[in-house]
Amino acid sequence: MMMNNAMTKKARVESYYAGAYWGPRKETPEECARRTASFLSFLERCDPFLAEWYKPAKSLKDARKHPLMPPDPATLTELFRAGVNRADAGGIIERLGFSFWFDNGGPDGDVAELRIHCGSYSDAVSNSCVMTLPRKGNHAERLLTAQVLAEVVRGMVASWEPDWAFATSYAYYQEHRKTESDPFALGWVTYLARHRGPVPPLPAPVRIEQVEGKGTLVVLTPERFTASNPEHVALAERVRELLDRAGLLKPLQAQP
Repeated sequence: MMMNNAMTKKARVESYYAGAYWGPRKETPEECARRTASFLSFLERCDPFLAEWYKPAKSLKDARKHPLMPPDPATLTELFRAGVNRADAGGIIERLGFSFWFDNGGPDGDVAELRIHCGSYSDAVSNSCVMTLPRKGNHAERLLTAQVLAEVVRGMVASWEPDWAFATSYAYYQEHRKTESDPFALGWVTYLARHRGPVPPLPAPVRIEQVEGKGTLVVLTPERFTASNPEHVALAERVRELLDRAGLLKPLQAQP
């Protein structure tokens, strides 16, 4: 019985991530690098754990030889140029943009990872900046709070000017999005760009904040939001219904 209880407790541990998403936007590798440098600098101010990032490498030892901090736009530009999409014949497919993945050098389960895809101006590939967060340890306890994740999302908004962004648990997203292609399973923290429209009054304990004239931040609960808490799930579904009714959950839109 003790083993079964331990297994149940382990199964309830949820992992979290933050993501920013925007529609077609043509940008150069230099512009993508500038935005990435801005975001990395913002993360450095959020928490010491998010102040170290390394180039992709085969091993942690190799990665630590090639730090990305302080962020250098020229180095980031080359990484984006290396992450182009190519046709079978080897030619670059410019409209699909650029991407690369890197992390902050932590061990398995206690690491933050960033995956960035930008510069795409094709409806076939969306643009995004996604950061997975540590699942366990002191870093996870410190980072997985409404205050820190709201700041991370604010940094994404300031750097990437997304259409929509959120921070939530993988379990909630997988279990409660409406369709496989639907990005709008509401997050613990959700950002909606101003052009989507005004956010309506929402039930307590939801907090609504403005983000530098760019849009609105919605924080569902001050405590950690989990998919295993029925009250959290019910609140998220109610808020999602109100936002959808207000016409705020439209598909991603192209930007100049």
